[in-house]
Amino acid sequence: MTENPAPIPTVLFVCVHNAGRSQMAAALLAHHARGAVEVRSAGSEPADAVNPAVREVMAELGIDLSAEKPKKLTVDAVEASDVVITMGCGDACPVFPGKRYLDWELTDPAGKAAGEIRPIRDDIDARVRALLAELGVTPSTESATR
Repeated sequence: MTENPAPIPTVLFVCVHNAGRSQMAAALLAHHARGAVEVRSAGSEPADAVNPAVREVMAELGIDLSAEKPKKLTVDAVEASDVVITMGCGDACPVFPGKRYLDWELTDPAGKAAGEIRPIRDDIDARVRALLAELGVTPSTESATR
């Protein structure tokens, strides 16, 4: 008899505009997890596009965000997630019993130049790697930061 594999954990990153922090976190987690985690991101008040400077600093790591679009936070997205990580969206995120909630205090990259965003990206990368370890997922050996 074969055992069913453990379900893949689902992580949702939420910030206000879904144009910076949550986009970087989702892309970095997807990069490091290589399919071992289902990754989503959303915003309580989504912007029209991902911040161009965020796209630039992620491209430096070989991660292309050009096709990504900010998405509206929905109750369904929260319900379907095992871990919900908020990044400055306050009380906009619905809370459901049985979900794990984390709040990552990160500087908002809005209006900042690439040089000011790189440290935010690198902080997110370190947090994502730690999250993977907590989830029992071995991150890729390839470093996303230089």
